Amino acid sequence: MATHILVVDDETAIADLVEVYLKNEGFTIHKFYNASDALACVRTTRLNLAVLDVMLPDMDGFTLCQRIREDHLFPIIMLTAKVEDMDKIMGLTLGADDYITKPFNPLELVARVKTQLRRYTRYNPREGTVQEVTEYDFRGLQISKATHKCVLFGEELALTPLEFSILWYLCEHRGNVVSSEELFEHVWGEAFMDSNNTVMSHIARLREKMHEPSRKPKFIKTVWGVGYTIE
Repeated sequence: MATHILVVDDETAIADLVEVYLKNEGFTIHKFYNASDALACVRTTRLNLAVLDVMLPDMDGFTLCQRIREDHLFPIIMLTAKVEDMDKIMGLTLGADDYITKPFNPLELVARVKTQLRRYTRYNPREGTVQEVTEYDFRGLQISKATHKCVLFGEELALTPLEFSILWYLCEHRGNVVSSEELFEHVWGEAFMDSNNTVMSHIARLREKMHEPSRKPKFIKTVWGVGYTIE
């Protein structure tokens, strides 16, 4: 069965380049230069993934992403020429699964597309099953349950089994706050005691290995009095 990918970018050279590289991988491409035509395609075509530019002439990519998310769950990758973190965070908050900053390597985009398609494991009505997620890939972090490896911005992290389990559990619950009690009981399999600082110390070592600034970490964030979350 063909894999249908929506590509929306008002820069024809970039849209054409993305189309060429994705077509070479055997994907069927639906290419548009504005949001209106893209939405019309979304309404009439069964899509598997979308690549959206942020700056479009008739509607910004974030709004387009939000409109698509009202009815569809397929992966969305944002393309942005802006480097401000707020733009990237906004894109992910509104329902995007990943983003790439321009200029980008087309081969990297192809790799991101394949990863998102692999981890798109929502309910499949044809098979009536839910597939198990075996890897996560977002914002430069790649973690695989199958290989038990974690790579951050191209660097493989030497994680202990406990550190890997903590990071995996947070990725599984990405966007949600996980309490220290829940983390401890899931990872260690024991009852949590109020005075237990084990989770805190392991999170600190995990952040260290991820080269995270202690005051403003980019990945594992502390929600004081509640627990931890990964964005």
